[in-house]
Amino acid sequence: MDRLSVVDEIFLRAHRGMGTPIALQGLWRTADPVDGELLERIHAALRTGPLGRRVIRSRVPGARPRWQTTEWAHPPALTETAIPAAALLDWADAQGDDLDPEIGPGWRVSATELLEGGCVMSLTCSHALADGRALTLAIDHALAGTPLAAPVAGHTDWADARRQWATVIGGTARALRRGLPKRPEPPRDRTALSSLDQSALSSLDSAAPWSGGRSVPVTRSAITQVSARDWNRVAVAHDGTANSLFVHIIANMLWDSGFQEPTLTASLPVDTRDEPRVDNDMAMTEIVITRDDTPATLRRKARTAYEHRMTSPGGIPEELLQVIPDRWAYALAKGAGERDILCSNIGTLPDSLLSLGPHPCTGVAARAIHPGLRPDRLPRTRLSGYLTRIADAYTLSVVSLDPDAAPSPAALVDKALADLGLTGTRW
Repeated sequence: MDRLSVVDEIFLRAHRGMGTPIALQGLWRTADPVDGELLERIHAALRTGPLGRRVIRSRVPGARPRWQTTEWAHPPALTETAIPAAALLDWADAQGDDLDPEIGPGWRVSATELLEGGCVMSLTCSHALADGRALTLAIDHALAGTPLAAPVAGHTDWADARRQWATVIGGTARALRRGLPKRPEPPRDRTALSSLDQSALSSLDSAAPWSGGRSVPVTRSAITQVSARDWNRVAVAHDGTANSLFVHIIANMLWDSGFQEPTLTASLPVDTRDEPRVDNDMAMTEIVITRDDTPATLRRKARTAYEHRMTSPGGIPEELLQVIPDRWAYALAKGAGERDILCSNIGTLPDSLLSLGPHPCTGVAARAIHPGLRPDRLPRTRLSGYLTRIADAYTLSVVSLDPDAAPSPAALVDKALADLGLTGTRW
């Protein structure tokens, strides 16, 4: 589709400071250094691929913004000096700064050598451009030439506006005949009290969203690889699936971090694409988890939840968010999809991602990062988990959005795995 979807625009508003800033990131770790020439070739393939686009707004009221092809991109960046492996994730977190899906560029390729040997390459893009599955499709297309579905031709601005207004007016009228829906209570922003001081707040207030300027550290991350054979064995032993075991692990991590509530709610992204297309083709659903839940009970809860996706309240058409001013749309949709934890199972990655040119990868991970997230405006989500499988390994990427929680995400992952008889290899 050459027009932005409702989900695209939610992420676009987040980029502009109305919501939680999100960028998607793929990480490749190799045992050998990756030279600048190879990085240039990968960058060139991406620059002319589906990530090479930016948002163009329409002047016709009600017409959706559209995508325009652009080959303007951040140059491929290879650090001048190697970094210690212990600083790998701090370096990766910084690769989300200065992305702009509207003015451009909305993505970046970068790499760094490690003092202990080897290299890490990062592909980061604004969530307005792609979701997790789409990011893997884009890099598969760049590395292996795997074909993608052709974009669906759109309408003129005037035709698109007529269609949007017809959908909104007709759908709203039908919904109102059933009674005025109750406006959902928007979640309150959380504040990491122990991480703030007045000077830090002052510097944050003077910075533009996603400016990449001085900030208080907010998120902490961990990446761990686990044998696929062991992961699946434990899932089957608990009458669950690889996915329900994943949700069980993230839930237990939140409780181990000090979360006091007797229940928590998990948001589960659902891939809704029927063709290999680079966009935000996803829906959200949710499940409520208790401390007594197991991989078996979570398997049943998730199966039921996947049949009931999150929708706008009272049957009001979601297209309403695309025809009203941005700040109104943000107020109506604030916190949409945010729950106590996020469990994003990105799925099996294509084999083309197993190497970068002649260099076999020792690890591949995918996750979201939050450049510019302020410690005084934290979302409801406290812990996000991302699961991928490639070859004979699962990779679990965890991002904590709760600076006051202890211990570290890596320690929480180790404990959650050990409780199930699993061990992993930390990045």
